[in-house]
Amino acid sequence: MAEYGGSTQVGGGGGGHYTQEEYTDLVQYAQDRFITIVPEIDMPGHTNAALTSYPELNCSGKAAELYTGIEVGFSTLCTDSEVTYQFVDDVIRELAALTPGPYIHIGGDESLATPMEDYIPFVNRAQAIVLKHGKQVFGWDEIANAELVENAVVQYWAEAENAVKAIEQGGKVIMSPATKTYLDMQYDSTTELGLHWAAYIEVDSAYIWEPTEMVEGVDREHILGVEAPLWSETVTNMDEIEYMAFPRLIGIAEIAWTPPADRQWEDYRTRLGRHAPYLKALEIDYYASDLVDWEEDEN
Repeated sequence: MAEYGGSTQVGGGGGGHYTQEEYTDLVQYAQDRFITIVPEIDMPGHTNAALTSYPELNCSGKAAELYTGIEVGFSTLCTDSEVTYQFVDDVIRELAALTPGPYIHIGGDESLATPMEDYIPFVNRAQAIVLKHGKQVFGWDEIANAELVENAVVQYWAEAENAVKAIEQGGKVIMSPATKTYLDMQYDSTTELGLHWAAYIEVDSAYIWEPTEMVEGVDREHILGVEAPLWSETVTNMDEIEYMAFPRLIGIAEIAWTPPADRQWEDYRTRLGRHAPYLKALEIDYYASDLVDWEEDEN
């Protein structure tokens, strides 16, 4: 499946995939640095690669076409088929065995081709499979439309009402609002990399927000943490990754770790500017925002 379904990439060209050995190495690399990998198998949507490799996962019984675009929401596993759940069980079983961390992320976002009456029972069964293999459930905020299992973690990215639903069911929330934390968003209209469907996110915008004030009803005790995703439709190498991540990632890390009373933009922009020599010394290709007075390296 991986070799064929993963053989394409956005815009054409060859794709790629991790072998189990490569994934194991990645997990160990992270673990050595006290980082827990949370692997995501996004379903029932975002599954076109699987649907091209296994015709039986399509309700039509015919394989999907390979895809190189960036549109979403058109793919779905056949939620009425027991073969689908055998496939999900196999994937989660193998992934759980390779993952020492407690979580498996089942995705659940942007399943526009899956009617809600099919989506909810699918998510319920997918959660049960994760529990069966000894892991806790992670999922995007849409999964709160289903009946969440105990200790489920819902990742808020778009719909505030879903975050509230998660809290009402006893779940915890990861704050990843697309309008503030999505590192693939352009800084402004002149940024060559990135998209802007959620927002333009300048360095100040990425810093001036408070997780406990984003969604009414989602308070400090409900929030497990903050994550800033970097989707890769428009980035192709490490320099581009660094440009989109830095310096916004520095500010988002401070939001996650520092009390609101100790965070002021004017103070932060001054402190951030002093990091220019360090960023350059580390050869990090950061975005030198005009909103920050970057310190020149006198050495």
